[in-house]
Amino acid sequence: MPEIRVTPLGAGQDVGRSCILVSIGGKNIMLDCGMHMGYNDDRRFPDFSYITQNGRLTDFLDCVIISHFHLDHCGALPYMSEMVGYDGPIYMTHPTKAICPILLEDFRKITVDKKGETNFFTSQMIKDCMKKVVPLNLHQTVQVDDELEIKAYYAGHVLGAAMVQIKVGSESVVYTGDYNMTPDRHLGAAWIDKCRPDILISESTYATTIRDSKRCRERDFLKKVHESIERGGKVLIPVFALGRAQELCILLETFWERMNLKAPIYFSTGLTEKANHYYKLFITWTNQKIRKTFVQRNMFEFKHIKPFDRSYADNPGPMVVFATPGMLHAGQSLQIFKKWAGNEKNMVIMPGYCVQGTIGHKILNGQRKLEMEGRSTLDVKLQVEYMSFSAHADAKGIMQLIRMAEPRNMLLVHGEAVKMEFLKGKIEQEFSINCYMPANGETETVTTNPSVPVDISLNLLKREMTLGGPLPDLKKPRTMHGTLIMKENSLKLVSSEQALKELGLNEHQLRFTCRVQLQDPHSEADTLHRVYTHIKSVLKGYTIQHLPDGTVMVDSIVIKVSASAEDASSKILLLSWSYQDEDLGSFLSNLLKKGLPSIC
Repeated sequence: MPEIRVTPLGAGQDVGRSCILVSIGGKNIMLDCGMHMGYNDDRRFPDFSYITQNGRLTDFLDCVIISHFHLDHCGALPYMSEMVGYDGPIYMTHPTKAICPILLEDFRKITVDKKGETNFFTSQMIKDCMKKVVPLNLHQTVQVDDELEIKAYYAGHVLGAAMVQIKVGSESVVYTGDYNMTPDRHLGAAWIDKCRPDILISESTYATTIRDSKRCRERDFLKKVHESIERGGKVLIPVFALGRAQELCILLETFWERMNLKAPIYFSTGLTEKANHYYKLFITWTNQKIRKTFVQRNMFEFKHIKPFDRSYADNPGPMVVFATPGMLHAGQSLQIFKKWAGNEKNMVIMPGYCVQGTIGHKILNGQRKLEMEGRSTLDVKLQVEYMSFSAHADAKGIMQLIRMAEPRNMLLVHGEAVKMEFLKGKIEQEFSINCYMPANGETETVTTNPSVPVDISLNLLKREMTLGGPLPDLKKPRTMHGTLIMKENSLKLVSSEQALKELGLNEHQLRFTCRVQLQDPHSEADTLHRVYTHIKSVLKGYTIQHLPDGTVMVDSIVIKVSASAEDASSKILLLSWSYQDEDLGSFLSNLLKKGLPSIC
């Protein structure tokens, strides 16, 4: 039996370093190629030695697909393609292709130029890597080769994020990347058609969470920011440059305008201008409201939000600062946090998920003394708030996607083991499908039952309806009689008349004949009449005729009687039927073998 193998090299029972290997129909595909925010050593990148101990990856991979531009999904790409060695195609959407190299260069600057790390990719490697990228359009089927095809679907989450369907023959896998089933202020909700893949590989970051209403969360967020500003405090909001940043900027901009607030709001990255440029460029990827109002007003040009200079962090008085990156593991957000952490008037609001090992994860778990680089200790006195504006699907959203796609099997990645285990049980219970959650380096093998699609001619369907049969239903299979024609790699079921016409053939009738010997001393005419009466009493709702030529007809079945040459008291019944009436013919022959009822 054919099978699909899935091996996470990263994001197996873990969040970060997303990298999933899929083997389907003799093809090998790498889904995402990310880095881990929580590590600074070899564990930062996926372990590519799993694919090959030596030599380039090009010989082992048919293609690489990147779901979106977040570094935990694309951060290892230049390392994989330029340092380990891969020359094949890398597929991603147009917005991802535009934004990915900017974030990779920013990541490289922090790691190499500021921290002085060696054995890292260079600016030139990022450029060379991006030359291998083939851009994807939504809902466009792309032929990677003669057998492998891929198709992208809208995933919400961030600008350009896509879910991908991978298909080889009749086998298919859908990989979600990160997705959001709820529309927000700047992006729409994820969507996929009822593609019924053999495996749906889904993220499960919020496997056990069902979020409250978005409006309540927004109200709480604005209330906390406002209260902190009113008491003279400073508010730090760590974000990644694209995604939640734009969502929360739109929210605060509208609130500041409505409340006529004067406290300054800053955004601490040079990426903001570029980010807003890309939102304008890829406006079709945003939600309907932004697309409609874009001509009159660009939602991404902010009146109250100004670029941040690092000297502003020491200014007296209240302020709100959006700083990157979002998990407080490096960069400007960490620098500002160190300065403001000692004052209880100040506040940090964590609006998204934080990976284990990051400062963000530690403070959210209540840690108040932090060991920093150089063995110094930082006392955390400022208020720490967590408000989920994360653009990941919650448990309800994951279940909603399963209902949408109707997969035959489910496989969870990009989540914590305990939470995954809980969701796995829920999925198996509600949908009666197998659900897998392999750890990094573990391979799950799923046996597939390939279905062969067959088109049915309209004439044949109409004929079935006139005969009173129900229309074909996927959940209630039924037999249909017709002729199967294979033409140009496609199969079609048509009526035999249409097949003869299309193929230019003459019709031949195939009939089955059966002999039944009966002990009956009466004349042949009497015996035939008794056969007719007996069948009529047993079969209701059938057309049964006693014809003048000395035959009985039951639908297409013909019954004749003749005397036995050896024994005058026995008769031979000859039954003849076409293949369509084979079941009825078998029933009648068995019925008559039992004999005729005796005459009282």
